Amino acid sequence: MTETGATLRQLLDREELLVCPGVHDPMTAAVADAVGFDTIYMTGYGTSLSQTGYPDAGLITMPEMIDNAANIQERIGVPLIADADNGYGNATNVIRTVREYIKAGVGAIHIEDQTFPKRCGHTKGRQVIGREEAVGKIAAAADVRDDRGENFVLIARTDARGTGDGSLDDAINRVNNFLDAGADVAFVEGPTDEAELERVGREVDGPLLYNFVGEVGSSPYVDLADLREWGFDLTIFPIAATLSTIANVYADMAAFAEDPVAAMEAIDEQFAAQPVGSLHDFSGFPEVVEWERQYLPDEEQEKYEGSLGDEVE
Repeated sequence: MTETGATLRQLLDREELLVCPGVHDPMTAAVADAVGFDTIYMTGYGTSLSQTGYPDAGLITMPEMIDNAANIQERIGVPLIADADNGYGNATNVIRTVREYIKAGVGAIHIEDQTFPKRCGHTKGRQVIGREEAVGKIAAAADVRDDRGENFVLIARTDARGTGDGSLDDAINRVNNFLDAGADVAFVEGPTDEAELERVGREVDGPLLYNFVGEVGSSPYVDLADLREWGFDLTIFPIAATLSTIANVYADMAAFAEDPVAAMEAIDEQFAAQPVGSLHDFSGFPEVVEWERQYLPDEEQEKYEGSLGDEVE
């Protein structure tokens, strides 16, 4: 259960910044994996939107998030870093949450110190729990990691910069406390400019994650080389696939409304231009056919003979 975590730890030990695109389901994850990233991130916002149709406002449940993470990790060949929100309760809830994510086989999760129900880390109305309780939750998560999957990577996030008095001092102190409690990576959500990022890199005593959220959030776009120079080890682009999916599907559906045949022809051409093969190839039908050939009796195989054409031979 910890193989993906071990791989992720090796990646984090490299000198270069580890860049992770965000995906929201196994299909978008398979696309990212086909491109060739070293690790992939499962967005909580995109998971909530794609699975329930609603935003990241504490509406999606732990089993739904874990099922999505497990299905994504099964589909890709690299470690998955998954959003685990606020652990879905207090420290005792966190214990089960971490156990379930370890069973799902993912490489890492991040847990934040928001109250319940939580909200997207770049919206108004967020609140954080007290520091002592937050540290206890991370300590509980770290103990589960050590007991059940020691290579599993625990990322501890604070939203203190964007809540209460919005103190960066509080945020930095919190993540240092989280690292002392056993977290592997620190995640300060919501730095507002390069000066704050430099300060986070200087004053946090451990590996660091930066969250690129672009125009929908409060944190700036910065040069990746600068980010590495400031001391960051890992960066995620959580809604990359989600925004791309919405934008491209909207454009294609608008064209489809005008002329369905022409729009479908254009969609076919756009898909064919990508190096992923046919839809059947990309979705894994050749592997299914091989399973059938290996395990089904001849008379059962005959039912499916030629059903997908020569492309899966």
